[in-house]
Amino acid sequence: MRTFSYKGYDSAGAVRRGLIEALDLKEARDRLMTRGILPESVEAAGREAAGHRAWTRSQSFNVDARVAFYQELGVLLTAGLPLVNALEILMESPELGVSAERLARVRDQVKEGASLAAALSQAAPEVHAFEKAILEVGERSGGLDGMLERLAQFLDEQKQLRERIVSALIYPSIIMVFALLVAVVMLGFVVPSAAAVLAEHSKEPLPALTRYMMLAGRILLWTLPVAILAGMIGWVNLRKRMAKDPAFHAGLDRFCFRIPLVGRGYRLVANLRCARTLAILLKGGVGLVEALPLAGRSTGSVWIAALMENEAEAVRHGASLADAIRRVPPLAVSLPAWIQAGEASGALEKLLNTAGDAFQHQWNRFAARTLSWLEPALILLIGLFVLLVTLSVLLPIISMNRMLG
Repeated sequence: MRTFSYKGYDSAGAVRRGLIEALDLKEARDRLMTRGILPESVEAAGREAAGHRAWTRSQSFNVDARVAFYQELGVLLTAGLPLVNALEILMESPELGVSAERLARVRDQVKEGASLAAALSQAAPEVHAFEKAILEVGERSGGLDGMLERLAQFLDEQKQLRERIVSALIYPSIIMVFALLVAVVMLGFVVPSAAAVLAEHSKEPLPALTRYMMLAGRILLWTLPVAILAGMIGWVNLRKRMAKDPAFHAGLDRFCFRIPLVGRGYRLVANLRCARTLAILLKGGVGLVEALPLAGRSTGSVWIAALMENEAEAVRHGASLADAIRRVPPLAVSLPAWIQAGEASGALEKLLNTAGDAFQHQWNRFAARTLSWLEPALILLIGLFVLLVTLSVLLPIISMNRMLG
């Protein structure tokens, strides 16, 4: 039996959508007619369609949905339910309703003998390689329920980390946009208008500050649209080149680690993700050679991913994990020491989790410290700009009052 998704109309003319099991497309249509539903479209569940439906489905199995899926599936398996029955229950779960068609496709493939990892990765391209590896290990070892719980916890931690990074950037971004808008309005319109009115009532030349601010306003009005357009074109071209040229992408990623302040934050996040990913992969029984490339890709850095691919071969030929990590510059500062201690004590997974907690604490302090001085600095710059604009307007008025006096 296969699962089909359908859209049709009942006897009252209301739109009906849902899933139906049948041997083939013809039988699915016949069953719908028997239920009193006139089918408009019937297709295999989980198949990507064009247009809006494809976009909607591509968003239906994001990190939040996968976290809920792994947690609930782990609970059902722990309760003793077979995998197929557990998937059928999750198809009816309200939290996963938007993913029901994909889960139906996964259920069908598992019924036909495919593994959960293979069926899930085929039905949902959003599933990462390290997620698939953990699922495979859990199925082979018979501990799939425990691996699902750890995987859900890991993905939830990574989602929270991304949210912290975005939250840390929201306020400075708003301040910068506000400052730019104020600059355009004041320098482009307010200052020139005030200077023109003053010039009509006074034969004295405008003060130097006023002339400089008017010149800055004219330059800003002409260059800002060009700069925005050039930035958009440059960004599109940059994305295309990064997609076509992996070496260029890795070089650009390597440069990001050298940017003051930004590089330190990027390095902390990469170390945190690498430590967490290695810990969960090793706990699941994934070998070091297979775990290193997966951990490298989980950092989000193309440069680190390429280096970890090379170091996996070194580990295959007898190199220790600590030595391999030392040859990855962004990870070489403190993570190798944690790994070396774990290898010496035989508690590598525990030490990696401890290292992850330490990097998490460092990131929290880094973000708090950076914002503690960045926010006042931005406010001070905006205040200085407003002061200059105010003086550029007031100075001609003061000089005209003196002349009249």
